[in-house]
Amino acid sequence: MTEVSSLTGRLLVATPALADPNFDRAVVLLLDHDEEGSLGVVLNRPTPVDVGDILESWGGLAGDPGVVFQGGPVSLDSALGLAVIPGDEGPLGWRRVHGAIGLVDLETPPELLARALGSLRIFAGYAGWGPGQLENELTEGAWYVVESEPGDVSSPRPERLWRAVLRRQRSELAMVATYPDDPSLN
Repeated sequence: MTEVSSLTGRLLVATPALADPNFDRAVVLLLDHDEEGSLGVVLNRPTPVDVGDILESWGGLAGDPGVVFQGGPVSLDSALGLAVIPGDEGPLGWRRVHGAIGLVDLETPPELLARALGSLRIFAGYAGWGPGQLENELTEGAWYVVESEPGDVSSPRPERLWRAVLRRQRSELAMVATYPDDPSLN
């Protein structure tokens, strides 16, 4: 078996050629990536459901827009919290994933985290890949892999995130941001 270089903390940005409707123009933050598989959340799929309607005690801490995001097609009945917490040490109930980005234990009383939170986003479900599956999709050209920034998790305009992430790249990827939603209308 070949060694897998970890992509944890990086973004997967769907290429225009990616045909899976679950990931059309998706921006996925990888929370875990190793030889056993990969797990991430789609950052740009807000739902119309307010966080307070599902997790009342966390509602007031959720960043704008204060809605639940569809994190991916797997386990839509489970919730996952991501928070940006600046500094070297995070509070009890938060586990660093990459840089200032970490997972929130939603069983923790929110008041223990409230003062430390830079931003909070709640996701229903996640995106998952089995061993070697993501690497195959990367080889097939389904995803661009780029560096994440803490602001990606809390973007107040998630519908613009796909273009924004591509536009900030210092390569030919910046041009992909101009790719039309429907190329047949060009």
